[in-house]
Amino acid sequence: MKEQRVVFPSQKLKLEGLYSPADGAAKGAVMCHPHPQYGGSMHNNVVDAALEAFWQRGFATLRFNFRGVGESEGSYGGGQGEAQDAIAALSYLRGQPGMQSAPLILAGYSFGAAAAWRAAPEAGDLEALVLIAAPLQMMNSTAIANARRVILIGGSEDSFCPAAGLKDLCARLGSQASFRMIDGADHFFGGFEEEVAQALMEMLADAG
Repeated sequence: MKEQRVVFPSQKLKLEGLYSPADGAAKGAVMCHPHPQYGGSMHNNVVDAALEAFWQRGFATLRFNFRGVGESEGSYGGGQGEAQDAIAALSYLRGQPGMQSAPLILAGYSFGAAAAWRAAPEAGDLEALVLIAAPLQMMNSTAIANARRVILIGGSEDSFCPAAGLKDLCARLGSQASFRMIDGADHFFGGFEEEVAQALMEMLADAG
């Protein structure tokens, strides 16, 4: 899918991103990348896998670099700054042609999932919140009131985010949430990218 480089504001900073318009009915997704202090950026295998799923389902997508990563201005924001970056990315996406009233999804992998979780209560109406390998120790218990669905994906061999914790979160969220475990995958999903994309495609279809 063809992506175009974009720049958008987050607080007083300028962030870089890659935007791919929707092909057909307007719906969109913002994808947040893993931890900036451990080499995370928008160019990541799991980010790519998630975007492939969104593209297959006809979504416009925006991936972006958090503050201090790549060409994005600023420095690491301790998680809260990155949550504000995610909100800014959603605002940018809503401002694109045909996207003003489109259903939007906020997604993230690892640290990016925690940033998406933190951002969701202030992010406006969301069709879904997608959390891949969410680091539960970085997430508070704030209710995700603005997300119609919460989609959880984890690896069975993930020592950073054990599947049991995701199952517990799914149970606590009730009918709002669904969970899929990728058998054999660790936190980084090396060699399991196709399984991640397939699981997300199926769960997006189930979520309507």
